[in-house]
Amino acid sequence: MRHFLTINDYSQDEILDILKYALDLKAKQAEGIATPELQGKILAMIFEKSSTRTRVSFQSGIYQLGGLGIFLSNSDLQLGRGEIIKDSSAVISSMVDMIVIRTHEHTRLEEFAKYSSVSVINGLSQDYHPMQVLADYLTMMENGIFKPHPILNMESKCANPLVAYIGDGNNMANSWLMLASKLGLRLNIASPKGYKPQEKFVNIALENAKSSGAIINIMEDPKEAIKDANVVTTDSWVSMGQEAEKEERLKAFKGYMVDEALMALSDKDSIFLHCLPAYRELEVSTNVIDGPKSKIIDEAHNRLHVQKGVMAWLNRPQKKN
Repeated sequence: MRHFLTINDYSQDEILDILKYALDLKAKQAEGIATPELQGKILAMIFEKSSTRTRVSFQSGIYQLGGLGIFLSNSDLQLGRGEIIKDSSAVISSMVDMIVIRTHEHTRLEEFAKYSSVSVINGLSQDYHPMQVLADYLTMMENGIFKPHPILNMESKCANPLVAYIGDGNNMANSWLMLASKLGLRLNIASPKGYKPQEKFVNIALENAKSSGAIINIMEDPKEAIKDANVVTTDSWVSMGQEAEKEERLKAFKGYMVDEALMALSDKDSIFLHCLPAYRELEVSTNVIDGPKSKIIDEAHNRLHVQKGVMAWLNRPQKKN
């Protein structure tokens, strides 16, 4: 039994194998082929933070795999009234087959997983958003922008793709650090002073890069970061819980909006990604996010498939030695 709290807990081959699961499930759904891999299984969906894509994709995904999803907000749980995580985890995990948690502090997720008797999946924490970055990479694969690997058995038009992340050094930046360093990608992250990814996450990525061959660059100039990039991505500058910092953040991120002028510096066949919700004319211009390079709807849709892939992979029959 394994948890899925961060991509850093998984090897390159395991990550790619999960993505293969996702592609297979997506293809079968498109062909109308039933995929009852989780027939009769119950997924508890604990959401301490509000959500659109994460909730809909997990709930739809477990249904499509033949299982049942139970949505639980803070108002539905004794956790929201002071029950300790240890007790909630032990009780809930004794009644369901999997748990997805969308929460604030990553330590809450780790503690819940520690006492859970079933797999716990990270639906988002302040440190990581692994399901989103897996969906991003699946979208890259479908657009021929990925690092070739025997597990994938797919044609790529990029031998060594470059991803440019422009913006806040938040959980999405951290997740890109983990994915890029595990898969051996080139990654440029451009953030203003005071908003770069924390050193501990950068150090993890740099350590991973020693074996994967990834090239990780943290910088301030978005023009330098985006030059010749195959993938350009960003995220909101003001995430949930940071509303009080809005004016200060808008000043700090001046010049970091991904607009047509900035996108023009990327590769001619580049694509634009955003995890959504997006704030047009702040972190991204309307012309870019609604333009021909934008793959945000495909990307959002792929959340459904990667999460099905993760759930099915975690519950796959184990080979006996």
